[in-house]
Amino acid sequence: MRFSHSLRSRAALAFAAMGGGVSLIIAVGLYIGVRDAGQRLIDETLNAEMQDYQSRRARNPHSPPPATATLMGYVAPAAAHDPEPPRALLERPAGRHSLRLDGMPYRLLVTDHRGLRYYLLHNETLFRERQSQLSAFLGACVALMMLLSGGIAFWLAERVIEPVKELARRLRHIGPGTPHAELAADFAPDEVGELARAFERSLHRLAAFIERERAFTADVSHELRTPLAVIRGAAEVLLADETRPEKERQRLARIEHAAADMADLIAALLAMARERGDGRCDPVDVAELLRDTLDKHRHLLRGKAVEVRLEIRARPAPATDPSLLAIVLANLVRNSFSYTERGQVSVCLGMDRLTIRDTGPGIPKADLERVFQRLYKGRHSRGTGIGLALVQKICERHGWRVRLDSEEGRGTEAVLYFATGPGA
Repeated sequence: MRFSHSLRSRAALAFAAMGGGVSLIIAVGLYIGVRDAGQRLIDETLNAEMQDYQSRRARNPHSPPPATATLMGYVAPAAAHDPEPPRALLERPAGRHSLRLDGMPYRLLVTDHRGLRYYLLHNETLFRERQSQLSAFLGACVALMMLLSGGIAFWLAERVIEPVKELARRLRHIGPGTPHAELAADFAPDEVGELARAFERSLHRLAAFIERERAFTADVSHELRTPLAVIRGAAEVLLADETRPEKERQRLARIEHAAADMADLIAALLAMARERGDGRCDPVDVAELLRDTLDKHRHLLRGKAVEVRLEIRARPAPATDPSLLAIVLANLVRNSFSYTERGQVSVCLGMDRLTIRDTGPGIPKADLERVFQRLYKGRHSRGTGIGLALVQKICERHGWRVRLDSEEGRGTEAVLYFATGPGA
């Protein structure tokens, strides 16, 4: 799960939402309570006034009904001295009602007493205005409560998450190649302290792993380079003997080329095992390295009717480890030379890409989507399944991109897109 806000923002929003929710519930409850209390008070006032008027009417039949700013009374049937009740009242049955007369809200009480029907109206205009004022006041209180909750939460969250931020600052300055300080000793034995101890244990394991990897890399560099140098030296000495039969010389040449390829592969693997920034980053002349790569692999075309065409349109010089770029070029060239039996191999170098086209058997569509997978070998593959996977890893490390287009029976096109500078 991904979060788009910081921990402090999420804590503040949670507190603000909780404060707003609680205050909203209280405000709604308070509003309903005040409204019901006011309604009951109006009904009790109507009951009291109705009983008082009926008592006065029983004592004096000519007693007029109430007629004030808030109370108005009517009697039906009306006597000569009584005001005529509005038609809207005559349609109402006995009981309590809410209605509007001439745009004004009223509470109506209708009762029957000694053959007469009494109507008593209470003007609710002031009550409704007070309700509106109360709702506005409660809404402002809810908004203020949310703002206060959010502000207090921001203030508290800043102090609550300060240990987490301090741990993040410590970890930000710890790298695989730098010694790290003890973390757990500087934090309290709480959840953050447990997190610091977990990071500390992980960093110790990582440091031990890196140390073992460096020792292994140094040992491999020495233990593999030395016998390969011996093999290449012995092959060169034997090749210098021109009295040897041609078949033996071809076998010795294959041994010498295989040892050279193995040395390049070891150099590339060791370079990939280093941390980024540990190796050389000098500009490399791709054109010159490409010529050397083509010359080193021309033995793969011996006895084949294959023409190699080289077109250099630009001379890019990306800053990279030359051994890594050499292994990329060697794999692409070796694949084209190895699988092309007749026709031509066209190599075109531009400012931002290298294109190699051949007229080989092509790659089946089912294999084309998986050729960059490690240890994957297609139906017509003759290699170990490491070359193109290594090329892909090197390209990912440098921000380059490699693409293969192929049509079975017609050939393959390999395109290497590389950067030519920091702003490329």
